[in-house]
Amino acid sequence: IQIAQCFEATRQRCCRLEQDGRRAREQLARVEAERAALEVKLKHARNQVEVEMKKRHRAEAELEKQERKLQLVFESLMREPWGSGVLTGEQCSVLSALAGRRLGAALVPGRRSSAVDESCQSLLSHSDISYDRTEDDVVRS
Repeated sequence: IQIAQCFEATRQRCCRLEQDGRRAREQLARVEAERAALEVKLKHARNQVEVEMKKRHRAEAELEKQERKLQLVFESLMREPWGSGVLTGEQCSVLSALAGRRLGAALVPGRRSSAVDESCQSLLSHSDISYDRTEDDVVRS
């Protein structure tokens, strides 16, 4: 009777272990599916970051190009003999507002400067935005 009880206890224990193993495999399958979905989302997010950074670079280049044009136009106006006398302080302030903060100092009447004031750059430059791909290299077992 003791041997039969021992076999029965062992059989019940084996059944519990099989159920635990089945649940663990199911949970593992769910977690792996979730991980795969998150990896796809991460890949899409990284691609989107790259696209947005390229757009930002193009926009910044265009902005700099337009700022240079505006500065050249203003300097050309100031070089003309009639330019400095014709432009009133209000007109210069309007031009300064159109030029934005980066060229504001260069557009002050009577002061010509080819240097661009870089002190008002964006607080989040493109170099501040980065991501680490080291997690991509993790060996999966």
